[in-house]
Amino acid sequence: MVIQEAPDGAPGTVGGRPRADVVRDSLGVGVAVGLSGFAFGVTAAGAGISVLQAGALSLLVFTGASQFALVGALAAGGNPFTAAAGAFFLGTRNAFYGLRLSQLLALPKAVRPFAAQWVIDETTAVALAQPDRRSARLGFTVTGLTLFVLWNLTTLLGALGAEAIGDTAAWGLDAAGPAVFLALLAPMLKSTTERAVAALALVLGLGFLPVLPAGVPVLIAALAAPAVLWMKGRRSPEGGRS
Repeated sequence: MVIQEAPDGAPGTVGGRPRADVVRDSLGVGVAVGLSGFAFGVTAAGAGISVLQAGALSLLVFTGASQFALVGALAAGGNPFTAAAGAFFLGTRNAFYGLRLSQLLALPKAVRPFAAQWVIDETTAVALAQPDRRSARLGFTVTGLTLFVLWNLTTLLGALGAEAIGDTAAWGLDAAGPAVFLALLAPMLKSTTERAVAALALVLGLGFLPVLPAGVPVLIAALAAPAVLWMKGRRSPEGGRS
């Protein structure tokens, strides 16, 4: 695939696309997802994590799914090492995003270590949706900046608020994190394969939840993706079946 380096178009455009459209779409994604930091702050507080620790997780880790997985496992009484392992495996997908974005964005070497912190689901999706390198850079930057600022701010506010009201479970706020995560995930499941992976992961996770230590079912649920892909390959004509 050839990455286009489109020339500047009319004033107010980037790579031929109106700059305002790129910024609007990027802000929309950044604001919508950034506000869910409230749920993470509340969930972290409910898991016994201090406000300072919750803030540090959002500032340094900055990948929502991994953060929710970590505090969810800790809240269920899981071993910290097991919880961290589950979060780590969820976060490895960002490394693959980085391989693609490094070619698309072609950022200066001095900027890459800082940009790497913003390589997450949302910034990758916005950047890849753009028609050329310049608009991809703009989309990546606006989405990353908006999401990073809002996520950290709302994490702090959510943790402070949960600490102020006391027992989050009594208010039902302990379910806020998983609910938000599922709400963000559901629209991304567009193909039959993706839905099958999600369904199998749900069955594996819930099935092993009563019998294995907290955090381990998440690791087992990760096997859903290779299992579904293997079955898909077996059923395809190339796999020997019609």
